[in-house]
Amino acid sequence: MKQRTVQQKFTLEGIGLHTGESIQLTGLPSEINSGINFKRVDLENAPIVPAIVTNVGSTYRSTCLKKGETHVHTTEHILSALAGLGVDNLTIELNGPEIPILDGSAKPFVDAIMGAGIEDQDAEKEFISFNRRLDFKDPDSGAEYTYIPNNEGDPLFEYTSIIEYSSKVGTQVAMYRPDIPYESEIAPSRTFVFVNELEDLAEKGVIKGGSVDNAIIFSHEDFPKEKVKTLAEKFNVSEDVLVNNGILNGLTLFYQNEPARHKLLDLIGDLYLLRKPIEGKIIARKPGHTGNVAFAKFLRAEFQKDKKLGGLPIYDPTKKPIIDITEIKKLIPHRYPFLLVDKIIELGEGYVVGVKNVTGNEEFFQGHFPDNPVFPGVLQMEALAQTGGIMALVNEDQSEEWDTYFLKMDNVKFKSIVRPGDTLILKMKLLTPVRRGIYHMKGTAYVGDTLVSEGELTAQIIKREQA
Repeated sequence: MKQRTVQQKFTLEGIGLHTGESIQLTGLPSEINSGINFKRVDLENAPIVPAIVTNVGSTYRSTCLKKGETHVHTTEHILSALAGLGVDNLTIELNGPEIPILDGSAKPFVDAIMGAGIEDQDAEKEFISFNRRLDFKDPDSGAEYTYIPNNEGDPLFEYTSIIEYSSKVGTQVAMYRPDIPYESEIAPSRTFVFVNELEDLAEKGVIKGGSVDNAIIFSHEDFPKEKVKTLAEKFNVSEDVLVNNGILNGLTLFYQNEPARHKLLDLIGDLYLLRKPIEGKIIARKPGHTGNVAFAKFLRAEFQKDKKLGGLPIYDPTKKPIIDITEIKKLIPHRYPFLLVDKIIELGEGYVVGVKNVTGNEEFFQGHFPDNPVFPGVLQMEALAQTGGIMALVNEDQSEEWDTYFLKMDNVKFKSIVRPGDTLILKMKLLTPVRRGIYHMKGTAYVGDTLVSEGELTAQIIKREQA
């Protein structure tokens, strides 16, 4: 899947929801791997604020980015539109501190982006994904999030928002995945607020550009009508305020679950601050900007940890192995005391994962070292080599007639001590296509979630009679 940008520039103008300022926004094509960047052309030297989660300065009622002394407020709706349309690279010029609120949804941004045209670029998208379930609860907002990895045949992504309010809104659910068109089913959903929140927001001066034209205002039945009228004046609502349908001035919802869809819209935009789309399922309970950003930071930390660990495999000791010790002995010639792989737990296109249970009965512990047993680093490489040899031979006819000979090891590093009682997880992954029976692989060995050794190993499979 290719990275994308716009074919030509587009321009939008409007009022900032929180600042009340009139803002002009211009979207410009951007080069590959540049991401989404906001450029404040109204300031000296036109400083740039990259749309990345580490630049979040505030999440009060919107997502505000900050770099140095430069702010960009209310970024979530345009970021959601870009995520929904698959735009990876864009420069957004602003002549003020806030993205215009427009009608309170992402639809005006979607219309402008589609009007400018979207084109593929000569670079592949990179996705964020994990091989395990992740659960996160934001301690500040109470929002709860779950990431679930895809199974074979699942859609590329699936976002679900679940909201609960003790009001007319009640409990609602909304979902977005590739077969649900973002531009018609998610983008038109408008931001919303409750009438009892307006007084506090107005006093704090954070909704200077707010009106019923850019937000759904839900009313409570027990909220005094006199107060409703007073607040309605601040939002340019007609004097005869209607609340019989639970919405200030009687606006009609586009969808029965429009609030849940808008929370989903915000979630998509806030998570796009990871600068890479997510592959997998996201379930968000009571999401909001504070929780969304905290979850994005959590995912970023997990992704960086996984990257550092080289794709840590998940080991479930109760799961039946793909290749057990009996089958391993049919594939490779090693035997006690030099057979250093007990089972294979994963075997896929270009990679294999094996397990070595380290016990105190290993013969080499007699001398390495007495009273301080340490699993030799060179044998960790040998265990990785045997695991790679299994991957090389498993698809060969008459594998018993072939042997694997290792040619060299490069960039070998030993990072942590391995002792009796540890379980070594051994991962070998092809670095280059196989040619003339030569396998160039990256080996990584783990104990738990600790990387203990790694290296690049090159081997060749040769028929025993030829060797």
